[in-house]
Amino acid sequence: MKLLSATIVFTALFFTYSTTAQVKNDSVSVVKKDTISNSNISFEKGKEYILGGVSVTGLQKFSEETVRVFTGLRYGQPIKLPGDKLTSAIKKLYESKQFSDVDVYLAKVDGNTVYLQFDVQELPQLNQVNINGIKRSKAKELIKEAELKLGVMVTDNLLVTTKNYFAKKYTDKGFLKTKVSIDVRKDTSDINTVNMSVFIDKGKRIKIKDIIFTGNKALSARNLRKAMKNTKEKFFGRFWKSSKYIEEDYQEDLESIIDKYSRLGYRDARVLSESMTWNDDNTINININLEEGRQYRFAEILFVGNKEYTDEQLNQVLRIDKGDIYNGAVLKERVKGDGTPTSFDISTTYQDNGFLFSQVNAVETKVENDSITVEIRIREDEKARIKKVTVTGNDKTNDHVLFRELRVKPGSLFSRKEIIRSIREIGQLGFFDQNVTPDVVPDYQNKTTDINFNVVEKGGSQIELQGGYGGGSFIGTLGLSFNNFSIRNIFKKEAYKPLPMGDGQKLSLRLQSSRTFNTYSFSFTEPWLGGKKPRSLSFSIYSSNQFQLNPQTFDVDKSRSLGIIGASIGLGERLKWPDDYFQLSQTISYQSFKLNNYGFRVGADVLSNGTLNNLSYNANLSRNSAGPSLIFPTYGSEFSFGVKATLPYSLLNNKDYSGLEPAEKYKWLEYYKLNAKGKWYTSFTDKLVLMSNAELGYLGFYNNELGQSPFERYFVGGDGIAVFQLDGREVVGLRGYENNRLSSIEGGTIYNKFQLELRYSITDSPSASIYTLGFLEAGNSYDNFRDFNPFKVKRSAGLGVRIFMPAFGLLGIDFAHGFDPLPGQSEKSGWQTHFIIGRQF
Repeated sequence: MKLLSATIVFTALFFTYSTTAQVKNDSVSVVKKDTISNSNISFEKGKEYILGGVSVTGLQKFSEETVRVFTGLRYGQPIKLPGDKLTSAIKKLYESKQFSDVDVYLAKVDGNTVYLQFDVQELPQLNQVNINGIKRSKAKELIKEAELKLGVMVTDNLLVTTKNYFAKKYTDKGFLKTKVSIDVRKDTSDINTVNMSVFIDKGKRIKIKDIIFTGNKALSARNLRKAMKNTKEKFFGRFWKSSKYIEEDYQEDLESIIDKYSRLGYRDARVLSESMTWNDDNTINININLEEGRQYRFAEILFVGNKEYTDEQLNQVLRIDKGDIYNGAVLKERVKGDGTPTSFDISTTYQDNGFLFSQVNAVETKVENDSITVEIRIREDEKARIKKVTVTGNDKTNDHVLFRELRVKPGSLFSRKEIIRSIREIGQLGFFDQNVTPDVVPDYQNKTTDINFNVVEKGGSQIELQGGYGGGSFIGTLGLSFNNFSIRNIFKKEAYKPLPMGDGQKLSLRLQSSRTFNTYSFSFTEPWLGGKKPRSLSFSIYSSNQFQLNPQTFDVDKSRSLGIIGASIGLGERLKWPDDYFQLSQTISYQSFKLNNYGFRVGADVLSNGTLNNLSYNANLSRNSAGPSLIFPTYGSEFSFGVKATLPYSLLNNKDYSGLEPAEKYKWLEYYKLNAKGKWYTSFTDKLVLMSNAELGYLGFYNNELGQSPFERYFVGGDGIAVFQLDGREVVGLRGYENNRLSSIEGGTIYNKFQLELRYSITDSPSASIYTLGFLEAGNSYDNFRDFNPFKVKRSAGLGVRIFMPAFGLLGIDFAHGFDPLPGQSEKSGWQTHFIIGRQF
């Protein structure tokens, strides 16, 4: 903005000050013109006077005192004519955006005292806006978006920008012939106010009929149209992407075309011209004239300045050989990185090994015919160490819970990889929003850096309160899960806000009841036993009573029951080999099943009374590198292999099991189970992720006379949520089919499942994470190895949505179509709706 010089006008001697105010992006620029004439009143130019008074003329709504406040001038202050203070006063009046014209006159000179007169012209204020030609609801929305508020000052610029804004709103939607007219009229009901009338004629939506390329030889028009992600041709059946023309998107697509050529070695490719032509059917053609140039290849690739790594080592990272088609985009990604946490490039390689201040640049040094020589110029500099590590934003979670998860420590070498790993570990806690932002503050002089992790805390507790109808009765559930509990503060009254929190421990209580059953469970987990190593301790106890139900009458006989009590204790430890993503967990559990005239079939036998015991050992080896968010992972994988087994009692006690009663036969359950699961997360963008999943489970036995265990079976089908069963069963979801209906009544002993799920994140705010999904699934349950066929599966596909709120956990709904019939039926399963409540992924 140009500074104004004061212009003073009085009788014959005056400075004439005229301005044209132009408002753009809420700023004011002023064009000025000064002239000087003679007068009978004399004053000394440049002399310092005392301001005796300020008067204001031309006012309509404002008071003189208000204008004086705007100027910043005060009586009795020294002032030069002309001078900076007067210039500043005029500038402030324009910057207030209340006046269209300002003139300053020298009213009187009395010795060393001067009196000024400001003559102003107020801008009119907006009183009312009417928009015609569109729906009333849309008109209200446009008025709000354009910020046409009551009392806003109406300038020529406001009218121009408003007109352009309304036109763009509709041209961006494909209404390329949109016309907007604005009429402003004085409002006689108030002083200096105007009413604005807007008429919008959006016309018909214009679609793109043809995109025509000329000059292209190396790439077909079809391939070039594919490169245009936003601008598409019109054809029947296109519903996933409209064929409207949006200028910004079109320009982005032109860049995509050039990028496609560049990746194929045509580094000189350019758009010579592009135009739009209209068709008689109210459509347009887009004509793009290209110049491809020649295709280039890499010649020599030379490394300069590298001492830490050899040329051979850097070539393994670069992965470009002499003679390869020249690809500038790939060269940049291999040198500077692609912006993802898993980027494998030369710059990242240096930064992972302490070279925070290193610089790596690729320079084309020679172009000869169709070959380009490239120098990778490296300035390694000294290694940097971490001076200080801090965490901010954790209002509830104690500092030590965060610091023990961080992979960067004061005194250690700087490592980008360890910073990214620290972000993941914080996200895996589940207490914070996934957008953890590290602030790296380098000190080049001392070759050190400070790192601050800024976190946004979200709720660490969940409430599960649900009701439903199933099995002929109402089912009520109350669950409380405190995922950031602090047991050491349980006896401190001041720590209850409303509960002692902040130490990262997990405590959960769950109650579930209906006419046919009731269950109670309690569990506690300490993730860092002793506080120094990532070694977890978990403990749980539970009790359940199930009552006999008549499936025909739905009558419940509570004198016939199955009572289950159980407890488990487990230790988990993060391993350092093969890498520290691995974890080994071991659990010993005991269950007692008391049957009171509660009959169910076990093979050819009916088990009605007795007490069964299940003492088992469970070992699970897992590797989890998925991240950074626990809720919506975008990279990495999850693998696990588990073994659960009891002692082979029947092979040790020399009993003849062929003649034993069922209650004696299964007094001590014996079995072994093998489970393998794997998930992969492939990110296409930061919001679009493909999750691939494969699972396999097998339940085996030691003694052919005893056969399979009546418990610990697999039940496949439905939403995958286990409700009240504590008999060791594993419920495996397969959407598109009814719950558990793909397994036999007793449950399967083998299952396999394959899954592809494409997820799109809508929001990842701390209050709620929402994503949509589309999936393909296939799987089945088998009773024995004779029936097992991994390719004889039940298939399904569908769409769904997930909402994760910290207080309630996961809420979701899936609409799935089963393509195959249920066992024993001939018609396909068809459409099924599945509700997901209170379960994390």
